[in-house]
Amino acid sequence: MSRIEKRFAELAGKKALIPFITAGDPNPGMTVSLMHGLVDGGADIIELGVPFSDPMADGPVIQRASERALIHKVGLRHVLEMVAEFRRNDDVTPVVLMGYLNPLCAMGYTEFATRAKAAGVDGALTVDCPPEESAELQAALDAEGLDTVFLIAPTTPPSRVAEIAKLARGYVYYVSLKGVTGAGHLDIDDVARKIAALRQQLPLPIGVGFGIRDAETAKAISATADAVVVGSRLVQEIEAATPETAREQLTRLVAELKAAIR
Repeated sequence: MSRIEKRFAELAGKKALIPFITAGDPNPGMTVSLMHGLVDGGADIIELGVPFSDPMADGPVIQRASERALIHKVGLRHVLEMVAEFRRNDDVTPVVLMGYLNPLCAMGYTEFATRAKAAGVDGALTVDCPPEESAELQAALDAEGLDTVFLIAPTTPPSRVAEIAKLARGYVYYVSLKGVTGAGHLDIDDVARKIAALRQQLPLPIGVGFGIRDAETAKAISATADAVVVGSRLVQEIEAATPETAREQLTRLVAELKAAIR
């Protein structure tokens, strides 16, 4: 049983909170501390963003986070080192790397999977790797016992959901709206209908993200989802904080979100 499977089993039907931050933002020396701050606030799983120069699925908030990290030349190898450092004090909280295919391809899928496993990574979500093109990456991840997390959009047809159901491991990430991370206009009722339909095809837990910005929205989404994913709002908190206050403010916000979904 992977850490992700174990965490959902331990929750026993309670809803998971999955916060996202970008590795290296606002500087590389703070990432591990911020990860521990997320756990202090009640994070069940951490999604750690791999900085990328062309984050096509991300809105301006997370784009700026990648830019801040890239100023410090943070790359995939540095991200894996950060996870390894995090694991020295936390061997239970699942960590999923979220990002784009190019850095993984540049490293080589087999080398990435081997290094990720050694560092303590539990899964990977590659935004621009559709299931039809995922065989080589998934084989490398499967060989190391790492989970492959797939995105499902509001426009994903049932036939494609069926294919994702065969391939996905750990959980699936339902994009709650048409747009980029941090976008608005979240239709709670529509999300609920879509999740009900997805449950007919998917045996895995369903996490919902994109557009969840406060405790009220998180609570509403948790009524039907198995997990709530929050990214842009947390990255905004980091952006507005000072290096001295960032961890405390992040922990406080995560605790508010966790209380709302429980």
